[in-house]
Amino acid sequence: MSGGTGTLPGTAALTQVGRLATLSWEVLRAIFKRPFQTREWIQQCWFFASVTILPTALVAVPFGAVIALQLGSLTAQIGAQSFTGAASALAIVQQASPLITALLVAGAGGSAVCADIGARKIREEIDAMEVLGVNPIQRLIVPRVLAAMVVSVLLNGLVSVVGVLGGYFFNVVLQGGTPGAYLASFNALAQVPDLWVSEIKALLYGFVAGVVAAFRGLNPAGGPKGVGDAVNQAVVITFLLLFLINVVLTAIYLRIVPPKAM
Repeated sequence: MSGGTGTLPGTAALTQVGRLATLSWEVLRAIFKRPFQTREWIQQCWFFASVTILPTALVAVPFGAVIALQLGSLTAQIGAQSFTGAASALAIVQQASPLITALLVAGAGGSAVCADIGARKIREEIDAMEVLGVNPIQRLIVPRVLAAMVVSVLLNGLVSVVGVLGGYFFNVVLQGGTPGAYLASFNALAQVPDLWVSEIKALLYGFVAGVVAAFRGLNPAGGPKGVGDAVNQAVVITFLLLFLINVVLTAIYLRIVPPKAM
C-alpha cells in the first residue's frame, strides 16, 4: 500500500478483468432474453461483412502462399515433399484462418463498434436508455456481439478455402510440386475435427472481439480523446486475448483429438 489512499499493484487491472468477465456473462444471459433485436443484428452482420470480406480475402492469399512456400522449402530439405499439402492446409485451417478472421473482425468491425458505443456513452445516450428502462446490453451490445460471431464463422470458411487454394497454387506452380501428392497428403492427414476446431475458434474469437470492443466503448476516459484511446485499447486487448485463447484451445484439441493414422 503506497500512502493512505494508495492501492495494491495490479488491483486496477484485476478490477478491469472482473468487469470484463461480468459483461461477458451479462451478454450471454441477454442473448436468450426477448425481445431480440433482429433488425439491429442483421444491420450489424451486414456492416461487419462489408468491412471485412475484401481485406480478409486479400490477406488470406499471401498468408497461404507464405505458409506453402515455407513448408514446401522445409519439406524439400528433409525429403518429405509428399506431406507439403497436409502440413500447409492444416496450418491454414487450424491456426491461420481463425486468427486472420478474428484480427480483421476486431480491427475493422470491433474498432467501429467500440467507437459507436463510446460516442453514445459520452453523449449520455446509454444513461438515458437505462433511465427509460431499456437494457443497453440487450438493445445495443448483444446484436453486435452476435454479428461479430456469425461473420467470424462465415469468414473463417472463406479464409480456409482461399488460403488452401493459394497454398496449392504457389506450391504446385512456383515450387514444382505435384498436384496429386498435394491433395493426397491433405486427404490422408486432415480430418473433420480440424474444421470443427477452426470454426469453434472463430466463434469464440468473434465473441471476445465483440465483448472487448463493447466493454471499452462503455468505459471511455471522457471526451472524444477518451473514445479514441478506448478504440486503440480494445484492438490491442483483443489481439492479446486471441493469441492466449488460441494457445489454450490448440493444447486442448491436441490432447482430446487423436491424430489421423496414415
